[in-house]
Amino acid sequence: MDSWRQRARALRDELVTAGKLSSPAWQQAVLDVPRHHFVPAYYQRRPDEPGWHLVTASEDRERWWEQVYANLSLVTEIGAVPDGGRDATGPVSSSSAPGLMTRMLEMLDVQPGMRVLEIGTGTGYNAALLAHRLGDSNVFSLDVGAGLVESARQRLAELDYHPTLVTADGIAGLPEHAPYDRIIATCAVPRVPWAWAEQTRYGGLVLVDVKVSAVVGNLVLLRRDADQLTGQFDGGAATFMQMRTPTFAQHPGQKPERDRRHAQRHVTGLRLERPWEHGVLWFLLHLTVPGRIEFGYSQDPDTGGIGAMYLYSRDGSWCEVTTNADGTGQVWEAGPRPLWQTLEQVQQFWAEAGQPGWERFGLTVTANDQHVWLDNPDSPHRWPLPA
Repeated sequence: MDSWRQRARALRDELVTAGKLSSPAWQQAVLDVPRHHFVPAYYQRRPDEPGWHLVTASEDRERWWEQVYANLSLVTEIGAVPDGGRDATGPVSSSSAPGLMTRMLEMLDVQPGMRVLEIGTGTGYNAALLAHRLGDSNVFSLDVGAGLVESARQRLAELDYHPTLVTADGIAGLPEHAPYDRIIATCAVPRVPWAWAEQTRYGGLVLVDVKVSAVVGNLVLLRRDADQLTGQFDGGAATFMQMRTPTFAQHPGQKPERDRRHAQRHVTGLRLERPWEHGVLWFLLHLTVPGRIEFGYSQDPDTGGIGAMYLYSRDGSWCEVTTNADGTGQVWEAGPRPLWQTLEQVQQFWAEAGQPGWERFGLTVTANDQHVWLDNPDSPHRWPLPA
């Protein structure tokens, strides 16, 4: 049945129009590799039902077709995920949005004959695109989930793709097949494993989503020099799941009791109702105050509706902010670190620096140090990545 090819052409056209796909070679890969083969089912939430609902072709064929060939990320595996120190059920693997895949593949500047290592096999679709372009012998992919790897291997083989697939913890890379011209990570990491640098040829590229905490960070394209990786963050956005390895496990810690009677109180002119939606500022705050910062809204004791916005970190620091009638904010904060005052300082720096976007920030990685910089690697404005 050729209906999938019509859908693939429509997806190709959509990605080209959106500026996420331009290379003729990658366009052809999108046309020739059937995404539906790698996503026979996916999970989604429904507003009228609790939990995650499995969508398959047999249950809802038209919806399945539409979603698989849309520019959407699809959750493909559900499992135990940490949530406030306890295990909850949530996504552990997904098929990334095709537009993000093709944008990253074009950022890699892959040329015929190059060897590519993919960290995070997932469904195998991205490995198929790479194998279509480079040939089986030049594509290597690993994932910590043995079931994921075996499923991907089977689906790839059914289409006559046979890249090297390995079940392994991605933090160590794949040294037995190194060196690589390119390394692409389809999972997020708070720090770049030095093993990836050691396994990249001089002049080679590493593309990775650096997230110092959940959704706090962005894609960065790094080039290998003699003793370091260095490069700049991408101006777009990426939302990969965190790498599943105990090395990078993060927990929010105990939620502190926010007792205003024992808090410092002051007025703020900073108008940021949801600072977590301002990607760059939220990133800089986490670099300045290392550790995962949680956020939310309390309940208004008078109306029962949404009350004060709050932030808190695992060391017990917290703040609450409400809006005064004159548009200023009323702040209460306590704990080892004044979170809101620190955010005010970060915002002032960002404004005085000309309100830089992601593309003005970069990252340098050595065997002993990783730090973010503004505008150039020798800039006086540098922030170490949290250990």
